[in-house]
Parts: sequence; C-alpha cells; structure tokens
Amino acid sequence: MKLKLSALMALFLPIFAFAEDKLDSGDTAWMMVSTAFVLLMTPAGLALFYGGMTRSKNVLNTYAMVMGAFVVAFVVWIVAGYSIAFGTNESAMLQNVFGGFGNVMLDGIKWTDLSGTYPMYVFIAFQGTFAAITVAIASGSVIGRMKFSTWMVIVVLWGLLVYAPITHMVWGGDGAYLFDAGALDFAGGTVVHMNGGLAGLVLAILIGKRAGHNKVAMKPFSILFTAVGAALLWFGWYGFNGGSAFGANAIAGLAVMTTTVATAVAGVTWMLLEWIIFKKPTLLGIASGIIAGLVAITPAAGFVSVSGAFVIGIVGTIIAFFGVVSLKKKLGYDDSLDAFGIHFLAGLWGALATAFLAVHDTELLWDGPLKESLTAGKSPDVMGQFMVQLESVAIVGAWTLVGTIVVYYIASALTGGARVDEETEHNGLDETIHGETVTNA
Repeated sequence: MKLKLSALMALFLPIFAFAEDKLDSGDTAWMMVSTAFVLLMTPAGLALFYGGMTRSKNVLNTYAMVMGAFVVAFVVWIVAGYSIAFGTNESAMLQNVFGGFGNVMLDGIKWTDLSGTYPMYVFIAFQGTFAAITVAIASGSVIGRMKFSTWMVIVVLWGLLVYAPITHMVWGGDGAYLFDAGALDFAGGTVVHMNGGLAGLVLAILIGKRAGHNKVAMKPFSILFTAVGAALLWFGWYGFNGGSAFGANAIAGLAVMTTTVATAVAGVTWMLLEWIIFKKPTLLGIASGIIAGLVAITPAAGFVSVSGAFVIGIVGTIIAFFGVVSLKKKLGYDDSLDAFGIHFLAGLWGALATAFLAVHDTELLWDGPLKESLTAGKSPDVMGQFMVQLESVAIVGAWTLVGTIVVYYIASALTGGARVDEETEHNGLDETIHGETVTNA
C-alpha cells in the first residue's frame, strides 16, 4: 500500500537530502511551535493535572514522576528510541516491528536533512515529545507507592522495548506491519493513549493497591491545580493533533477544529452525567471530560468531520466516565489517577470509531481499505477498515501488556523491589524520597 505524497508523508517518508527549494518556512515554523506546545503538555499540563489529584504528601513526588519521565524518556529517544521507531532495518522480517540501530545518537542524520518540507531535527524533536508524554501518562496509575528509582528504570526500558516498537509498527513507513496494513492513527490514539493507559493499569495491578485503598479518604491536593493542568493540556493538544498534519495546511486546520469540538462537547457530556447521576457538576468532572475528549479525538482528528467529532467526543466521554466510575470498582484495581479509564478506553473508542466516521475523501485518508476502495471507485470499505483498526488495537494492546510486564520485573529486580516500604508510604513520598515538601519547596 502506498501513501499519496502530501504533507502527511513527512512522517513516513523522510527526505535525507537537503534541498533549499523544498524547505517551507511556514511548515517549519508551525512544526517548531507544535513541538513546543506538546512539550508544554507534560512537565506543565500533565504534571499539574496529576499533581492536583494526588494527596498533599505525594504532590512533589507526582510532579517528579512526570517531569522525570519526560527528561529521561527524551534522552532515551535521542540515544536509540528514534532509531528503533523510524529507522530502516535491513531484515524485511525485523522491519515489521523494529527499525534497527542505524540512527543511534542520530547517527547519519545531518542538520541540513529534511523531513518533507521542514528540518528532520524538528521532526525528531516533535516525535520525542510524544515518546516522553506516553510513558508519563502511565505514572498516574502508580502514584503514591512506587520507588522513584524503579520508575526511572521503567522509563528507560519501556521507551526502548514498548513505545519505540509500537511507534514503528504504526508509523514506521513501508515494511512496518500495521503501517502496511493501512491502520489509521492520526496523532496517537493507539501509539500514545492506549499504550500509556494500558501500561498504567498493568503497573498498578503488579505493584498492588495503595495502603488504605477504599478504606481511607484520599482527598486530592488541589482541584484547581488539576483544572489548570487540563487547560494547559488542551492548549498543548493543538500541537499534538494540529502538528500531526506535518505542515501549516488545511489538514492541520481540520485537526484543530475537530479537536476543539470534541473536547468542548466532551466537557459538557461529563458535566451533565455527573449532574444527572450525582446531582452535582464538579470541576474535577469537567476537567476529566476535557481530557477524555482530547484523547478520543486524537486518532481521528485529521480524518473526521465536525459531526464526527461530536460523536467521538460524546461517546468517548461516556465510555471513559463509566470506566472511571463503575468499571474500576467492579474489577477492583487501584488506578490512582485513572490513566486506564480515560486514556486507554477513550483512545480505544477513537481508534475504532475512525473506521466508521472518517470522511470519505481520498485527500484526507492516508491509506488502508477505505481509501483503496474509494480510489478504485467502489463502495466505501468501512468494515474492511474497521477490521484493520481492530487488528491494530489488538496488536498494540498485546505488545503493551507483555512488554510492560517484562519491563516491570526487570526494573523491580534491578532496584530491589518496586514498592516503597510501609513507613515511606504512610509518611508520604515527598519528604521521604525527595527530601522536600509542598509547603517549603
């Protein structure tokens, strides 16, 4: 399956030859700004969003888990993650899942090289922010009980063994398994949100529940912090989704619009659900709905219409809401900050819904059965595309599940166990691990 040469091709077919007349200053500026937007999402947006929901004795540890994940994951990305994700493997069989080590430490890539119409270095930095936020998402599931040293080892290993191969399979270009199958993931519904959300659930189950879970009131430190974090995430998401058009073009405009629509209607939906069921619309609920809408639209942002964005935002939020309110209680797992309920479930819905709600326009679709049928003048092969999407989420889910289990046990062995002792958990991780508290930081 071949993709049409367009701005979207910048992701999959990088041009390793500098040509001044191919460099577009507008695209370059947009991608640099988008990179900065996505960077803001983790050490500011996600850290505040998570930090506000945790207990006061663990606020700084929560922030350190997120910020530490970002800086370490980005270094890992430059050292080998990018090469595994977007490199080319000489073995056709290995190319299905692994890009190789040809670009370790960005070897072979010059500052003059282009990715489509903008510098390759900008593309690498942009994708590095995706790698960093994905593992940071998983931290929300184990807040308050995991050793910081164990978490840092997990970030390194998970970035190389789980994130990079999944990124390669979905976005890695010709020869990559899910890419060749025609899976559609505009900005990371499978690569980022399903991946990070499921990893969080796996880690939460493996490390065990917090002491006093469902027995002791665990009041959030600051809902206001969480709301500000949600607002910063929404702001940064324009780079996340809009930047995934890889240029200052009409597709970026579509992504910005669908992102805004889905997120707004998602916030309204969660607010109304709480109002109807619990009789009180909470600020935490509105903030959670905003994130659920952002997650749900991510895989579909550049493929669907405004009406499609409405459907994705509403249904995705309903799924996430009941995942957080009901599913977690029924299954009994302790996902501290609901990374699974919001990121995995909403991301799963968005990835599957893309097959049914994608606009039947070959200029928007990258590849896959739906585009092939339209190009051939046949009836839209929606079910064919759905089966590809289903295969994509199944493979990503299986790789994340197995890979995260392996990474957890390796990291636990290297650090003498993943869980803090009872005294540390009782006193709080801020002062015990980091030697500082939120009041004197």
